[in-house]
Amino acid sequence: MVSQARTGFVAGAAAYLLWGLFPLYWPLLEPSKPVEILAHRIVWSVVVLAVLLAATSGFRWAGSIGRRRAGLLALAAALITINWGVYIYGVNSHHVVETSLGYFINPLITVGLAVTLLRERLRRAQWIAVAIGALAVLVLAVDYGRPPYISLTLACSFGLYGLVKKRVGLDGAQSLAVETGFLVLPALAYLVVIGATGDSTFTREGAGHAALLAGGGIATAIPLILFGAAAIRVPLTTLGLMQYLAPVLQFLIGVLVRGEAMPLSRLAGFALVWLALTVFTVDAIRALRRPLSSLPVRAGPVSERA
Repeated sequence: MVSQARTGFVAGAAAYLLWGLFPLYWPLLEPSKPVEILAHRIVWSVVVLAVLLAATSGFRWAGSIGRRRAGLLALAAALITINWGVYIYGVNSHHVVETSLGYFINPLITVGLAVTLLRERLRRAQWIAVAIGALAVLVLAVDYGRPPYISLTLACSFGLYGLVKKRVGLDGAQSLAVETGFLVLPALAYLVVIGATGDSTFTREGAGHAALLAGGGIATAIPLILFGAAAIRVPLTTLGLMQYLAPVLQFLIGVLVRGEAMPLSRLAGFALVWLALTVFTVDAIRALRRPLSSLPVRAGPVSERA
């Protein structure tokens, strides 16, 4: 059991570490535009996931999806397309810090969605965390001179994606294979069009660039596989705490590597976000230590990432 837990912890840490390092990968794909990068990520993810599933669980499960699940997976596909596209745009347009904010506030957005869409009840500490998070967004909106659109789009799209995935009930690789399957034909069509018009960078920028574009599929699949290995070996609370590793790394990359500005007013907004997450996390840990019979209906962050 100790060995299993250690393996799960290492796998989970590696998954979130890789997700956290994404801001170093997507700029390597320039001069490709974000839409071209997104299209290649979808196409090559389908290839990688097809090979993975062929070597493991096969495809018999696909026959039992049904119309309801297929509809939910189509919705999930649309949401993850928005999430991936906005994230790539944010990173490659020098807004890495703002993208990290999206994943910092994602647990709070998920709680808000649970209250508004699922009518779940929150404990007092959770309301305090959400209120502090809302104040943080207001402070950052004043600092940026606009609402943090990239952050809010990432957090809302991923929060909704998580809620949809909860209803589907497929494992990560199978679910993502169906989702990218819905997207692969439009992605291929786009790549064919820009190839015919001479706007594609896949062959124009050399073999190394083509390999990096194709590597987006591997970069998508590997963290997902590691996360799946961790999810069955370590407690959900451990994964919930580990999920903050990714936005912390993204934040540090944005400030220390990409040299993005961090004035005191912006730092104050992030400090409020971190305070909200501290309140939220401490409350979640305390709640899990109480007898299950004494717990109210609760909403928590979706730990799974795409």
